Amino acid sequence: MGADNLWKEIRFESRFVGSFPADPVEGPDLRIVRDAMYSRVRPTPVSAPRMVAWAPEVAELLGLSAEMMESPEAAQVLAGNRALDGMDPYAALYGGHQFGNWAGQLGDGRAITLGELPGRDGQLWEIQLKGAGPTPYARGADGRAVLRSSVREYLMSEAMHHLGVPTTRALSLVETGDRIVRDMFYDGRPRQEPGAIVCRVAPSFLRFGNFEIFTSRQEFDRLKELAEHTVSTHFPEFGSPGPGVWGPWLVEVARRTARTIVHWMRVGFVHGVMNTDNMSILGLTIDYGPYGWVDDYDPDWTPNTTDAYGRRYRFGHQPQIGLWNLARLVEACAPLVDDEAVLDRALEAYRETFEREQKAMYLAKLGWSEDQGDADVQLIRSLLSFMAESKADMTMFFRRLADVPSESEIDPAAHFEDTFYEPLAAHHREQLGGWLDAYRGRCRAEGGTDAERRESMNRTNPKFVLRNYMAQLAIDRAEQGDPSLVRELQDVLRRPYDEQPESAQWFARRPDWAKDRPGCSMLSCSS
Repeated sequence: MGADNLWKEIRFESRFVGSFPADPVEGPDLRIVRDAMYSRVRPTPVSAPRMVAWAPEVAELLGLSAEMMESPEAAQVLAGNRALDGMDPYAALYGGHQFGNWAGQLGDGRAITLGELPGRDGQLWEIQLKGAGPTPYARGADGRAVLRSSVREYLMSEAMHHLGVPTTRALSLVETGDRIVRDMFYDGRPRQEPGAIVCRVAPSFLRFGNFEIFTSRQEFDRLKELAEHTVSTHFPEFGSPGPGVWGPWLVEVARRTARTIVHWMRVGFVHGVMNTDNMSILGLTIDYGPYGWVDDYDPDWTPNTTDAYGRRYRFGHQPQIGLWNLARLVEACAPLVDDEAVLDRALEAYRETFEREQKAMYLAKLGWSEDQGDADVQLIRSLLSFMAESKADMTMFFRRLADVPSESEIDPAAHFEDTFYEPLAAHHREQLGGWLDAYRGRCRAEGGTDAERRESMNRTNPKFVLRNYMAQLAIDRAEQGDPSLVRELQDVLRRPYDEQPESAQWFARRPDWAKDRPGCSMLSCSS
């Protein structure tokens, strides 16, 4: 049977659509939608879809063979040009707080969910096309995505998974053959760019804003229906939804959210736009827009041009924003419960989980398994302070730290020389030497061999991350019709903790040319 015939055998399900009331009006026309969970809308066909890249692990998860993914039919299906049996496409309704302010109705403005596909493990996976055309929630925009932002989302979704960070996934990246007009920095200089569509995959794309919109409108029946569906479908361990379940469910959401943000802090990821409509109810990393990686360690850095002044979503502030966003979810779910103490427990669970998991994370990054209390906290704080002042590359510094011997002396400046963005000042050399003396003593007290510590640290501290300049280089080539670097980086990022000597060029500081280049430093929400 040919690949095209195999695609004909694929059967989608419509669990979400079948569970909730729909917007009575179909189609992409802009409108306010009330007393509904979603609007039916079909992807707008594109002129010449072409597969740029696809993720073998996600395809295998969904039972899609390499033959199917490499067939011409794959690009047609994954660009939205061809519907398969069981598809009932829709855009979800939700609201959200954006940069701390209630924004009202938002919804899937350029994402269209095709339905759910049973995976090899029996789980249903939502299949969503981002950039598939306008929806009622597009707010006057065209609903499309450019190749630039699509490459970034595709690569990052899979890179984060292989880093061990909870995330939505990406099945494919398809170029549409159409040109899209975008003003990247909203500065009055629009240009035509190639269009693209990413196929996103997750157990659910439900977010905090799905709950907020119904409470804001006092549509409490819809709120209850959504909460019941969420618990019964995605949190079955709590049993039948009811008054005794909402509190424990919110506690679990809080814990998952805290753990995910700890992972962000572990690898140096900055989401860039942590609005409540970008917070997954499953604790996944969702909506990869103006994200970035911390190169030189800086808790105040944000990659988002929209956030350049206030820096609300800067790297070091992400834990506090996670709590603030969770408080908005708790407020939205308040009509479900009679006892406010139930809601307070969710916020406390976030604080407790984050504090505990963050401490364990830093111990692991330093190669320690035993917690020695305040002494460890002081060593961690002094290291982070030093890294910020000396402009140390976060990813490279921790990998080099794993190679520091616990017994013998080294020249600290020489050992870490290639990890600094500026020449190391004399007082920083002295500071580093003193800290390393204390670190080696702590490692000796821990016990174990240097080889064991190195192996443990290198399982926690990645060698390869998708730095913005790397993504931009891949974009530059892809826009010229050459997707080879997209595929090369995808392969490297499948094994981010391995040495991969053949890919040593990607274990390096951000080059000087990338410090202020658009796409490599600051990005807009259309990036």
